[in-house]
Amino acid sequence: MSRQTPPRLLELAMQSLLSDEALAIAALEELPIELFPPLFMEAFARKCRKTLQALVQAWPFTCLPLGALMKDQQPQQENFEAVLSGLDTLLAQEVRPRRWELQVLDLRKDAHQDFWAVWSGASPGEHTLMEAEEEQPLKKRRMDRCRTGAKQPAPTLEVLIDLCLKEGSRDKLLATLMKKVRQEKGLHLCCKKLRIFAVSMKNIKMILKMVQLDSVQDLEVNCTWKLSTLGDFALHLGQMANLRRLLLFHIHVSSYPSLEEEEQCVSQFAAQFPSLHHLEELYLDSVSFLQGRLSQMLRYLQSPLEILSIANCMLSESDLVYLSQCPIISQLKELGLSGVSLTSISPEPLQVLVERASATLQYLDLDECGMGDAQFTAILPALSHCFQLTTFSFCGNPITTSMLESLLLHTIGLSKLSHVLYPAPLESYEDTQGTLHLGKLAQLHARLKQMLRDSGCKDVVWFSANPCPRCGDRTFYDPEPFLCPC
Repeated sequence: MSRQTPPRLLELAMQSLLSDEALAIAALEELPIELFPPLFMEAFARKCRKTLQALVQAWPFTCLPLGALMKDQQPQQENFEAVLSGLDTLLAQEVRPRRWELQVLDLRKDAHQDFWAVWSGASPGEHTLMEAEEEQPLKKRRMDRCRTGAKQPAPTLEVLIDLCLKEGSRDKLLATLMKKVRQEKGLHLCCKKLRIFAVSMKNIKMILKMVQLDSVQDLEVNCTWKLSTLGDFALHLGQMANLRRLLLFHIHVSSYPSLEEEEQCVSQFAAQFPSLHHLEELYLDSVSFLQGRLSQMLRYLQSPLEILSIANCMLSESDLVYLSQCPIISQLKELGLSGVSLTSISPEPLQVLVERASATLQYLDLDECGMGDAQFTAILPALSHCFQLTTFSFCGNPITTSMLESLLLHTIGLSKLSHVLYPAPLESYEDTQGTLHLGKLAQLHARLKQMLRDSGCKDVVWFSANPCPRCGDRTFYDPEPFLCPC
């Protein structure tokens, strides 16, 4: 017969205190700050609305990580409304409560996961999120306010949230929050991660009007937008001055705009890039207007990128020449050109591009670029200088066995290279339908692994076949096949 763990004294104390909400609220004035988090957790679990309101108004930390307590499978509307109601009352007061230090209401569910466990005593460790009231920064701020005797400004509060905008999604908590932000000037809505999926521009504008756009650091736009819609969105992008990561997917040019209209939309969007002083990562996937315009898009960027990924886009040779000479690639850690057809493009621009990024490049993706032996031969000297390279993938390129062996010899000196995905060479296929001869592939696999062993390198060799015509997934071999779901 199993024994249940008896409740700890702290849990019993919280339960006893909340048995009388009026007593619990009256006790907040003298309650040690170490007891605020466990009391909040207990009140949250019991849905003690009045106690939650009072706790928010007396919260002695700079941040309340509410999102970490809000689970998807449990209805939290009542608790959420209680917290917002407490903030309403607080922000309406001209005189701040003595113990109140709250500056940030964090609604992100993945942030500060350990805070509540540490403060409640369920998990040992240091509370790195917020420091106690007696520590110097908060103490000094409170003493400064008392010393100056100056009139305190109206209290304001930042609300941190990750936004995911989807058509048809009904988020009652978000709707409640937006209503409060519209009503209450003291609430500043901040969003570090913003995801936009298939939602009308009207709704996007309505929501972004309430967001402090300079708080956005990570933006993903995954919509089948027309170019004109991207032009409408451009002015919002220009206000995201602290953006560090931008992902743009599925922007296509519709058939009706004239060349002048198309050029105007691209210029309107590209003109926002000078405002993005902190941009470090740029991903462009299935963006149809890039061909012949890459210089127009990238020339406004002020500082080098760490990650540049251009996938499933059409590029001209002039685009690649510009990219190889562009200042923003001088400190690249990751370069991706997956799905960009380089079949008819001279290999020299790619050679220069890899050479210029060789000092910092850690990840290189050349999957499905249509590169043959001649093009890979041209970049081998530059590739052999990428001493920081850890990952190299070039699946889906029609190259021969001799080219694979030559590439292996050129990259053996790259001591950090530990993850390479090779395409199955042309000789491994039995027919034009993509049927692999597993015996030939196994022989090549063994030969490459032996070459690596003889050189004192790791002997991991992964091959990839052409994508499955049904599901699009690849089959990998090491040397036995890891089959796709079909």
